[in-house]
Amino acid sequence: MNIRGSICALATPFTADGGLDLDAFGRLLDHQLAGGTQALVVAGSTGEAHMLEHDEFDRLLAFALERVAGRVPVIAGTGEAGTAKTVALTRRAQALGADAALVVTPYYVRPTQEGLCRHFLEVAEHGGLPVLLYNVPTRTGCDLLPSTVAALREHPAIVGIKEARGDRERMSALAELVREDFVYLSGDDGSAGEAMLAGAAGTVSVVANLVPQAFRALCDAATAGDQAATARCHAALEPLVQALNCAPNPIAVKAGLPLLGLGLALPRLPLVELNDGPDRARLHQALSSLASLATAAG
Repeated sequence: MNIRGSICALATPFTADGGLDLDAFGRLLDHQLAGGTQALVVAGSTGEAHMLEHDEFDRLLAFALERVAGRVPVIAGTGEAGTAKTVALTRRAQALGADAALVVTPYYVRPTQEGLCRHFLEVAEHGGLPVLLYNVPTRTGCDLLPSTVAALREHPAIVGIKEARGDRERMSALAELVREDFVYLSGDDGSAGEAMLAGAAGTVSVVANLVPQAFRALCDAATAGDQAATARCHAALEPLVQALNCAPNPIAVKAGLPLLGLGLALPRLPLVELNDGPDRARLHQALSSLASLATAAG
C-alpha cells in the first residue's frame, strides 16, 4: 500500500431531500481517478462524517470500494471522540474492505498526550487496519505533539500522520520522523507545497475535490523537489484555496460541486449552504480561471 502524493478528502454529496447521492458520489470518484488522484479518504471531515448515520457510512464506503476497484487506496475516516467507538468504527471499515483508517485526535474531550498515545495504540492494536494519525488542533481542541508521534510510530500498524498545522516548525519536526514505514502527509492546502518540499510525502486535500489534475501537478512538483514548478502550481491554485476559506469546510467546496456536475451544494445541519454573494462569485471565478489555464495548457 502506497499512501502518498495527491490524496483527496472526498466530499459527500446529498440529494435535495437530504439522502446520500450515490450517483453524484460516483461521478466525484470518477473525476478523481481521471484527474490522477493517488488515494481517497471517505467519510473524513470534508465528507461530513459526523453527520452520517451508521448505515450511511457503510453504504458510502462500500460504494467507493466497489467503484475504485483497487486502483488507488481507499482510506476510511474512523475517528470518534471515544476510544471504544473509534475501535468499533475502524473494525467496521476493515470488514467492509478499507485499505487504511484515518483517525483524528479525539475532539472536544481534550485528552492529554498520554491519553492520545493510549488512544491511538488501542486503535492500532484492535482496529484491524493500518492507522494514519490525524492532527487538526483548530477543529479538535487538542494537539498531537511530535514527541508523541515519535513514540506512536513504533507500533507497526501506525503508518503515518496527516498534519493540518502549517507552521514551519511543525513541518520540520515531522519531516524528521519520516522513515520507510512511516509517512508524513500535509493536511493543509495553503501550505501543502511548502510541506512537501520540506519532506511530506503528499497531501490530503480539500481543493482536490474540484481540481484533481491541478493538485496532482502540485504534488508531483513538490515531492520531486522542484521549487520553481511548485511555486507555479501554488500560484495557480492559491485563488481557489483562498476562496474555499470563506466558510467552514466543507461548505465552500460543496458550493463548487454543482459547477462541475458533481452534486448539489447542500451540506447537512448544522452546516448551511454558502449564500449567493461575493464569496460564491469569488469561488466561481477561481474555478473558471483554473479551467482556462488547464485548457490553455492542454
